[in-house]
Amino acid sequence: MKKAILITVLLLVASFNMQAQIFKLGIKAGLNYANQTGSEITINSSNYKTSAITSYHAGLIAEIKLIDSFAIQPELLYSTQGANYKNAIEEFDNELGYLSIPVLAKINLNKVISIELGPQTSFLLSEKNNFDVRDANSFEFAIVGGLGINITNHLFIQGRYCLGLTDASKDAEVKNSVVQVSAGIKF
Repeated sequence: MKKAILITVLLLVASFNMQAQIFKLGIKAGLNYANQTGSEITINSSNYKTSAITSYHAGLIAEIKLIDSFAIQPELLYSTQGANYKNAIEEFDNELGYLSIPVLAKINLNKVISIELGPQTSFLLSEKNNFDVRDANSFEFAIVGGLGINITNHLFIQGRYCLGLTDASKDAEVKNSVVQVSAGIKF
């Protein structure tokens, strides 16, 4: 009887250890270097040029290992994007707050470096700007690519580029473009 209980306990511990290696949860946060690219933006018959703003992102990640060199990494992030608008008379920032959901294929080149590629959908939660025009689209689709570096088994850093494929505005043909640098921890 004692041997059966001991074997059962050992199998359960081994099973939990295998599950921990297959599925990991974590958190991450970092900086965005965001801009909007596309045609010139016209507001109240004035043309504006855009330049990048520095903002932030933070959220949850999951890593589901399918084989040693390949995993799926879905994320749930709050990400601020947008641009600085400027013409000859005025200048203002347009900051858009999104709930972003990237689902990335994570290709592990070795135990330290990985390539991350995949689609991202984003839903507009807030728009903060210095004018009354509320013309941002509430949905965005983007493609994401970048590198991940495992510092330890739990700590990591990432760098990626997000290219918006849908227009960020109803009134202009502009797309979000974001460089992200982040750090996080996996449990």
